Formats: sequence, structure tokens, C-alpha cells
Amino acid sequence: MVLIENHERIPLKDFTEKAYLDYSMYVILDRALPHIADGLKPVQRRIVYAMSELGLTAVSKHKKSARTVGDVLGKFHPHGDSACYEAMVLMAQPFSYRYPLIDGQGNWGSSDDPKSFAAMRYTEAKLAVYAQVLLAELGQGTVDWTDNFDGTLKEPSLLPARLPNVLLNGTTGIAVGMATDIPPHNLNEVVTACIHLLDQPDLSLKELCQHIKGPDYPTEAEIITSHDDIRHMYETGNGSVRMRARFETEDGNIVVTALPYRVSGEKIMEQIAAQIQAKKLPLVDDLRDESDHENPTRLVILPRSRRVPVDELMSHLFATTDLERSYRVNINMIVDGKPRVLGLKGLLTEWLLFRVNTVRKRLQFRFDKLLARLQILDGLLIAYLNLDQIISIIRYEDQPKSVLMRRFELSELQTDAVLDLKLRHLARLEEGKIRAEQSKLSEERVLLGTTLASDSALKKLVQKELAEDAEKFGDVRKSPIVSRKSAQAMGVEALVSNEPVTIVLSEKGWVRAAKGHDVDAASLSYKSGDACLDSVRGRSNQSVYFFDSVGRIYTLPVHGFPSARSQGEPLTGKLSPPSGSRFTSVLGPNEDEAWLFLSDAGYGFRAAVVDLYTKTRAGRHVLTLNENATALRPTRIYTAEAGSIALASLQGRLLIFSVLEVPILKRGRGNKLIQIRASDFGCGDDKVVAAAFLPPAAILKIRSGKRFVTLKAVDIENYRGNRGRRGNVLPRGFRRVDALEAIPLDQK
Repeated sequence: MVLIENHERIPLKDFTEKAYLDYSMYVILDRALPHIADGLKPVQRRIVYAMSELGLTAVSKHKKSARTVGDVLGKFHPHGDSACYEAMVLMAQPFSYRYPLIDGQGNWGSSDDPKSFAAMRYTEAKLAVYAQVLLAELGQGTVDWTDNFDGTLKEPSLLPARLPNVLLNGTTGIAVGMATDIPPHNLNEVVTACIHLLDQPDLSLKELCQHIKGPDYPTEAEIITSHDDIRHMYETGNGSVRMRARFETEDGNIVVTALPYRVSGEKIMEQIAAQIQAKKLPLVDDLRDESDHENPTRLVILPRSRRVPVDELMSHLFATTDLERSYRVNINMIVDGKPRVLGLKGLLTEWLLFRVNTVRKRLQFRFDKLLARLQILDGLLIAYLNLDQIISIIRYEDQPKSVLMRRFELSELQTDAVLDLKLRHLARLEEGKIRAEQSKLSEERVLLGTTLASDSALKKLVQKELAEDAEKFGDVRKSPIVSRKSAQAMGVEALVSNEPVTIVLSEKGWVRAAKGHDVDAASLSYKSGDACLDSVRGRSNQSVYFFDSVGRIYTLPVHGFPSARSQGEPLTGKLSPPSGSRFTSVLGPNEDEAWLFLSDAGYGFRAAVVDLYTKTRAGRHVLTLNENATALRPTRIYTAEAGSIALASLQGRLLIFSVLEVPILKRGRGNKLIQIRASDFGCGDDKVVAAAFLPPAAILKIRSGKRFVTLKAVDIENYRGNRGRRGNVLPRGFRRVDALEAIPLDQK
């Protein structure tokens, strides 16, 4: 680093580098990260100290928050008042802090909106009882004192915390290049672990985790992170904690009684309502927020019926809303003036070192005070035994202090105490009081000396004080740690009601869904110049497939189609087909179905509907076309074991062959099904004009204009042949085929 002292000019690069590094260290050490000793950031420490200086203890009356903020800014923290007040509010919110440091009066926000607190001129505050943990030993020589920002006052560099507040309340912060996310913990569990660690410094992490089960947030929601993940988090200082809302059932309704940490009930209601409005949650009929003062969290979810699987529904909501939420853990804090990421054992060990050292400082401070007082008492006792001489010296000597020190071998401290005596303390009874105080202080001096000289005795004292504080401030765990299955969003099929529908496709590519299977698609109303092109039966929780003239296939869920009461909506609003193509048919959704895909050039193949699924708007290329060829409407194949394919050409030829001769592919041009001469196809004299699937024991109806002819089983045999042949010529008058239709004998 380049020093800039005694330089009038330095390179801009050097100056900016030093300025940025200085700023970064300031943000890291003096703003964003907590100290391991008291678990507080500087602004929080200054707020707590300023309130103690104002006399705002737990037993005092509340005072306007603006007064506290003013003292903090004016004496210790010259920054923005809004940021200071927000830090103060956070320490007063019981839903944000596991053990709040401030007792607030007025509107300090709510769990639904933590930032909805009133302005500082309206709220009042004082320190909570728990703040004694941080302040009780402040004036007992336990911490170092530094100048405030203008050098007019002294402030503590740390607070002498009697408990590991950095773990109990946790904190979050973002510094330059680093951040911290320390979760809160239960006081009783942490104290128990500290007591055992003092006795057994070699205690393993596994044994520590028997006392500290995991984080304990100020909410009754469940922690569902596994014990192995929690242990790994405590080992490395990094990880995550997952929380899940708690619910119960009442009269068939689902009642959410606890939400994850910092999750708003209002936001949960908005998230569920958005799914209902988007028709993505038909299993829920209604929502109600019945939260009040007696029940801070009571969100009621009304299922559509009692047959709705509650566990599956809640699993879906856990996966799609903030009813389940993950919290990042990064145990980063200031240790010995440097930021460090610590595991659980490292953190507790470092804090216990601080605590033992703090108690040693407190005892040494008291020990020094005792020695000074005993010295004064010795001097006062000499004074009472030689009272007349001392009075005479004070009365007649010009410099009585030096004479007293020389005559009675008194120290300066003792002499000052004698000279400061008031006349009313010269009574004979004072001698007895002095001897009694000497005896009492001597006993305390021996006890303090013994404790200071023994590390084990010092640790025993720390353990005793930890247990006392735990008894005073400890409580039961709020966030239970339970084992739960991973949340999984329900598929569309499970969420959408299962009802019979008929999907109707018009000639201009408009689609709609009519309820029921007994729908006459041709009789529905269409736009001017439009008519029914194709229809298929399905279920409302299924997906259907659309095929176009260039051989592409598309998949859409049925539940997204408009009702048949309207004239539908264009498929181009949901799909992106190539320009110049047109939709030719809609294919059924049944997974056991197969379809014959073919072009008018006479090539084709079979494909199962399960192999056609695609999510993209642009669809999926299935049928490869010859030059100038067009994809025909796919033909449904009812069975793969038997049956035949019937193809008719423009020249009036009919070929019938076994369906087993047609290959099964997922995409491609397929094999030649019927011979169409290239010369005839190129000039438009021949092509495939119709196709049909003939199940066993069926007749074939051939339509030509308004006339039709029916081929029975005997007649059908005249047109049978191998795949790829030209076929036989149809009877005169029926060589211009418009359609082929297979009719099972039982429907004849």
C-alpha cells in the first residue's frame, strides 16, 4: 500500500485503491458484521449504551424514541436517523429478535409488515430486561473505552455480555465482499453447551449437537433440515436452514397456525389467491385470514371438498409458496479485529475465552478496589487511634498532609481519606464500623485472590453465572426440529378437475373445449367463414396434440382452453407454428393410442402418442416431407396387434395392407406405404388422398361426392397387397375418393 503522507500529488490509482480499501475495512469492522463478544454491530451497541446512559432501564418509564435516536446520533453515531431508528426497531420486534433488547410501546410493526412501524416521534422505548445481560458489568473494568467521533465523550468498544448473544439473537449483514447470516438459537441449549465445553474443552461437535439441536427462530414453524445437514452447517459455518409452516385441520378446513421466520401471512394469502385466480389451484375453494391478538397467525384454507388429499395439497403449497422457506447460514463475525467464519465449536470456544477474560477483569477490578479500600480503612483506623494528635496537626500545621504522612507513615491515598473525614464521622462508634468493614472486605479479598489464582475456580464461577442467567432468561424451544418429506408441487393432472370434455378445432385454427363427450362439434357456432375441422374426446386434466400441414406436432393442456360457449381462441396465441402452415387435426390424449403419420407422397410410419409430447411453443418436427409434399391428417390406430391400413390415391387406386408392415418411429419420413410415381406426383396427377385404419372384422365405406360404396370382407380381400404396391383400381364412379371410413360390424 502506498503511503500518501507528505505527498502533494499521488497517482489516482494509488489513491482510489487506498480509499476503497479503507472504506471496505470500515464497512466490515464498523458497520455490517457483529462482534463475537456481544453479538452487536456498532450502531446496535451505541443504541443500547445510549439508552442505559439515559436511564431507560427495564424498571424505568418509556421515553420517546426520538430522544434516544437524537442522543445516539449526537453523541456516538453521526449517521442517518432513519437507519438508526430502523436498527432500534429491529431490536424491539419479538418476531425479528429471539430475545429482544428493547421494550417498545406503540406501533413497532407487525409480522405481516415489519416495516410498518410508526415514526420515532410517536413510539416510546426502554431497555428490555434481557439487556442486563449486556450492560450489567459495564462499569466494572471489563471493557476498553474509546473516544467518540468528536473526542468529547467516551464509549465502550464492546459490551461485557454475560451470554453469547451473537448466537442467541443472530444477525444478518452485507459488507464489502462478504456477508453474515447467523441464525438465532435457544438460550437454555446454548448455555448447557457452554457449561459442558468449559468442563470438557475436547468435546466433539457431535456431542455439542446433543445440547444445541439447531437454530431456534422466534416463530413456532418447523425446522425440517436434517440433523446431518445441521451438523455440517455447524462444522463449516456455512449452510442453510429450511422452515415449514405448521398447520392443522378443523372441520375439513386447513388452518395454518405458524409461519416461517419473517414470512408475511398477507403475502402467503396473495400467493395462494394468485394460483386460484390463474386456475392453477382448483382444489382450494376459498381463503380466510382469521389472525387476531389471541391468534397472531391463523390462515384458513377451505378445500373444494372433503375428498381433497390434505397432505398432497399442503405439499404443493409448501413447494409453490413461502409456506416453506430456506434461510442461508454464514457464521461470519469479527474475532480479534478480523472477520472470520467459525463453526459452532470454534464460536463457543472463542466466546468462552472472551467471557473468562471478562470475568477475570471484573474480579481484578474488584480486587484492586478492595485493596484500595482496605488501605484507606487502615489509615482511618490509625486516625481514630491518634485522633487528638491528628486534629492538632490539622489545626496548627501549614502543610498538614506531609506532616501526617511523615508522622504516621501514611500513604497519599490514606492521608487524603483522613483529611476528607467529616466531623460527624469522628464519633467513637465509627471505629467499630471500620473494623467490621475491614473484616468483611478481608474475607472477600481472600476469596477473590483464590479465584483469580485458579483457572478452574474461574471457570466454575463462569459456569455458575451462566446457569443463573439461563434460569432467569431461558425459555423453551419455539421452533421444533422435525423430519418431513420433501415438498413436491402437484402436477397439472392432479390439480385440475378430471371431467370429460370434447376439444374442437376449427378450420381457421381456433380451439375450445366443450364439457362432456356427447357434443356435436359441427353444430357449434363459428365465426363467419369458419367451420369445424376436427374434434377429439379427452379429460380436462389431460393434454392434447395438434398437427400441422408441415409435419410438426404441438402439445397443450386441455384446462387452458376456453369454454365452448365462446367461439374459442386462436392456437397461434399459444403456439408458434412456421409461417404458411395450417393446423390439420387434433390428436387424442390417451397414452395407449398410436397414430399413422403419412404424406400425400405415400410415405409414413406409426408413432405412439407418448413419444410426441413437447413443451415448446414451436412444436416438434415429426414427419419429414418430400419436396412439394403435404402432411395428411394422422390416422388413429386402435390396436397394434391386428388390423389393416387402407390408402386411396388420386388415380382411383386402393391398397389395403397389414398395419404390422408399417414401422414404428419417433420422427422421420417413414417407409413407402403406397407407390406414387414421381412423375405423376410431380405434375399433380397422383397422390394419396385418403387413409383409414381397418380393425379386424370391419367394413370399409368409400365416399365419392354424395355417393358411397361399402366394401365387405370379401371385397376388401380384392384390394389387399404388400406395403409399397400401387393397389387395385376402384369401381367406375368411385375412383374420385373423398374419404375412407372404417365401420366395425357391431356398428353397422
